[in-house]
Amino acid sequence: MDSVENLGGDKNSKVAPIKSDSDKLRILITDDSRLLRKKLRDELEKLGCEVMEAANGKEAITIDLEHEPDGIILDIVMPEVGGIEALRVIREVSPDVPIVMLSSAGTPQKLMQTLKMGAIDFIQKPYTKEQIARAIEAIRRTRAKNLQKAAEAAKISAPDESEEVK
Repeated sequence: MDSVENLGGDKNSKVAPIKSDSDKLRILITDDSRLLRKKLRDELEKLGCEVMEAANGKEAITIDLEHEPDGIILDIVMPEVGGIEALRVIREVSPDVPIVMLSSAGTPQKLMQTLKMGAIDFIQKPYTKEQIARAIEAIRRTRAKNLQKAAEAAKISAPDESEEVK
C-alpha cells in the first residue's frame, strides 16, 4: 500500500485486501519486529483471521482509518509513534475497535494505563498460542457486542414504518 510506505515505516508492512467473508475477523498486527509480525500472522491465519500489518503506531493509525479492522494487536514500544500514543489516537477515531496490547516492556503501571485507555487485554511477550487464541475470542465477543448495540440503536432511531407521515 503506497500510503503505508510513504509514512516512512517498514516497506514490508502489508495490508491484505478486504474480503467479503463476514466470518473472518480482520486483525491489524502492529509491531516493529518483522519476525514477530510473521509469527503472529501465521498464528492468526490458523485461527481463521484475515491479517493486516503495521510496523509502528503511525502506520497502525493510518490503516485503522483506511481499513477499519475488526481488532488490533498493538505493541507498546515502537519507533515513531509508540503503542500507548497509537492507542490514544485510535480510541479517539475508532472508539469501539477492540485492542489487545502486546509487549515485552510490561509493567503494572503500563498495564493499568492501557486498560484504562480502553484496551481489552494485555499480553506479555513471549506470548503463547493459547494467549493469542483467547485474545482473538475476546476480540470476537467484543465485536459481536458492539454490532448488537449498533443494531439496537439503529432500531430505536429508525422511524416506525407503520406510522403514517403527515
